[in-house]
Amino acid sequence: MSNSQEKITYRAAGVDIDRGNETVERIKPWVEKTRRPGLLGGIGGFGALFQLDLKKYKQPILVSGTDGVGTKLAVAQAAGRHNTVGIDGVAMCVNDILVSGAEPLFFLDYLAVGHLDPAQAEAIVSGVAEGCCQAGCALAGGETAEMPGFYKPGEYDIAGFAVGVVDKDQMIDGSKILPGDVMIGIASSGLHSNGFSMTRKIVFDHAGKKLDEVIPEWGCTVADELLKPTRIYVKLVLQALAELRSLGVEIKAMSHITGGGLLENPNRVLPKGMAIELSWGSWPVLPVFKWLQAAGNVDTMEMLRTYNMGIGYCFFVAEDQAAALLDYLASKGESAWAVGKVVPGNRDVIVKGLEG
Repeated sequence: MSNSQEKITYRAAGVDIDRGNETVERIKPWVEKTRRPGLLGGIGGFGALFQLDLKKYKQPILVSGTDGVGTKLAVAQAAGRHNTVGIDGVAMCVNDILVSGAEPLFFLDYLAVGHLDPAQAEAIVSGVAEGCCQAGCALAGGETAEMPGFYKPGEYDIAGFAVGVVDKDQMIDGSKILPGDVMIGIASSGLHSNGFSMTRKIVFDHAGKKLDEVIPEWGCTVADELLKPTRIYVKLVLQALAELRSLGVEIKAMSHITGGGLLENPNRVLPKGMAIELSWGSWPVLPVFKWLQAAGNVDTMEMLRTYNMGIGYCFFVAEDQAAALLDYLASKGESAWAVGKVVPGNRDVIVKGLEG
């Protein structure tokens, strides 16, 4: 036991409450930008409040999802760029609940740091707010935890939680899928937020690239490509669901291509006795994936199991409605392709067209 008469304070232990208060003041304007009908109160309370519009929904079903950004954060921290990873955090949650046809209502974020830097925290939350604006949901609250000795200075982790709503009779669950149905893939913006443990190993350890180094095939620096935010598909998909009904096009299922890539996500929405036949070569693989495969000498099946390979979100429709869906997406300026079809099977993904 120490004989020192020095008084111990929370600040001396590494947690500065004043910095926390400053952080709250800095993020308030960003949070305010995400306000939407139904949100009650503001940040600072013990719980986020949201009033559901019961006139809008006959049988409202709440859909929730939680996720983090993963080791993409290591790239952001090394590059000193903190204003886009919040978009990733929102995207990973809202795109997941969107698969059920749910409209995201609100989002809660959790930010854990070793040493709270109010400017850094503001940059991170500005990205969260931007993601919420893109998704049309409110940033209803969150938590910032300063944990000295647990995270190194400059290190942080961010995760989030989204809640959405869909009317029971409008839910999309894949139960109507039949053999012959077509899987339509919509373009991703790049890596999104998956596969970064392998990506960092290939780029930095194996290829020896630097963050500010330009990769000719990418047309940008390593940091620029790796930190491209995950696409948020909410507004596109919700508009499509509403407008396609009037065109007689029924979306039977949807899939968000996240961890597990194209081999372990589309099949999650299949009924028993169904499988997916994925047509390799039916869409253009983005340059970043081609480079990673060559630089890391990665097998194509491993690439498909790890990355989205240029497909970030999928629709499933009847074969005779696929052309109408593709025309609709093209009218919205979207790049989309018929990338596979449903066949009898054991809820797996069979890749057709691979050499050898």
